[in-house]
Amino acid sequence: MVRVPKLTRAEIAQAARNPLSFIADRWTPSPRTVRRAAMSAVVMAVLIVVTGGAVRLTGSGLGCPTWPKCTEESLTATREMGIHGAIEFGNRMLTYVLCAAVGWAIIAARSAKPWRRSLTRLGWAQFWVVMGNAVLGGIVVLVGLNPYTVAAHFLLTTALLTVALVTWQRVREGDVAPRPLVGKAVSQLAWLLAVAAGLLITVGTVVTGAGRHAGDSSDVPRIPVDWKLVSQLHADLAWVVVALAVALWFVLKAVDAPVGPLHRARDLFLVLMGQGVIGYVQYFTNTPEILVGLHMLGSCLVWIAVVRVLLSLRERPVAVAAVPGPAAEQPEPAAAG
Repeated sequence: MVRVPKLTRAEIAQAARNPLSFIADRWTPSPRTVRRAAMSAVVMAVLIVVTGGAVRLTGSGLGCPTWPKCTEESLTATREMGIHGAIEFGNRMLTYVLCAAVGWAIIAARSAKPWRRSLTRLGWAQFWVVMGNAVLGGIVVLVGLNPYTVAAHFLLTTALLTVALVTWQRVREGDVAPRPLVGKAVSQLAWLLAVAAGLLITVGTVVTGAGRHAGDSSDVPRIPVDWKLVSQLHADLAWVVVALAVALWFVLKAVDAPVGPLHRARDLFLVLMGQGVIGYVQYFTNTPEILVGLHMLGSCLVWIAVVRVLLSLRERPVAVAAVPGPAAEQPEPAAAG
């Protein structure tokens, strides 16, 4: 049995006033623990996208017809609501797991020694994005799965994934000013690639909002555009992103860039190829649910690869305190005659 230390009234008051400071004074996580905490938030951000897609693709979007309760009379799903209620309520409960992962990242960052305020701020940024998206998810239900709110819900989750990924990267870096590893022109090409990828994902939400997977078996409004036309635009943008990824890789090769950016550009190209295969197969097979779900997962992986490319183009070395070396040997004074 682990002995629980007794707390004084002053310590209890301190814990109530500032629990993070109270924990930090008594716990110092290892760097590996901080990295794992940051990675758990990344994993949960991807998982919440996948499970949200499952809610949509199984027609369970209104399995819980109201919010914040599941029904007007019940906080949770009931047996009478069937599988759709269970799926929708399960996805809502997964939000608490996501909050726990983000909370763990905040606590680990705050308790690390030395304390890095930048990491704590990134953790809190994740928390507020999660809270905002939870409210937006409730609005999605209250407005009957309006496709524009559904698209915004997905894009805000992508923003959460971005912050979580930056946090994970910053855990492994120092707090010194970033030093570019490539020239300005190469960096601008990478940012152009990121903008194109962001536009690709945004148009993808329009494809979904106009397509046949409305998210519920009831009459759900759709985005009033030609689905085939917007799908063609989505495919064209995908080829633009692929072309920019290939161009970036060749440019990095030409300027003899470090191996890190080269590997990240290669990884992005491979992910884009896999995502493209899934996209074309689902288009020509009338968008089966399983492939649409894999395509949503692929969207997260593409964006992760894009962000990693951007982050690989600079470095923040960990500052190491200078250790004084041994004093230089001084010649002995000559002996007196």
